[in-house]
Amino acid sequence: MASVDTRAIEDEIDRIRSLGLEELRREWRRLNHGEPPRISRDLLVLALGYRLQEIAHGGLGKSTRRKLQTMAKALRTTGRVGPAPSLSLKPGARLVREWGGRTHTVTITENGFEYAGTSYLSLTKIAKKITGAHWSGPRFFALPAAGAERPSHGGRDG
Repeated sequence: MASVDTRAIEDEIDRIRSLGLEELRREWRRLNHGEPPRISRDLLVLALGYRLQEIAHGGLGKSTRRKLQTMAKALRTTGRVGPAPSLSLKPGARLVREWGGRTHTVTITENGFEYAGTSYLSLTKIAKKITGAHWSGPRFFALPAAGAERPSHGGRDG
């Protein structure tokens, strides 16, 4: 990688800090070949400082650009960037489901779940044991989707 003259970059950033708004916009057009965004003078100074360093150091790597594009797409589609928060079940909590004329109770443990005297690592395995068919365990036990608001019972249950 070529040597970067950090002193020259710092001097250029100092010069940019001293510019007025119209001069900053001209700098933006020179460095970015397009119209500057409608942002405050302070943000424009920061953006230009970043752009100077990007030019000198080569910018972001391919994997970082790809990850940012993926995050931007997720934000546009789902309104969130990170993974959905998971449902938190505390040890000792009980899940109750009626099925086949019987009441089935699962207790949350430190290491998973307990049902009918047996430990399980997943609710899905318990749902299959109860029904004999493949079910999503959380769906079978009517748990809200991760990140979904819990329904308010408002006037329904008083």
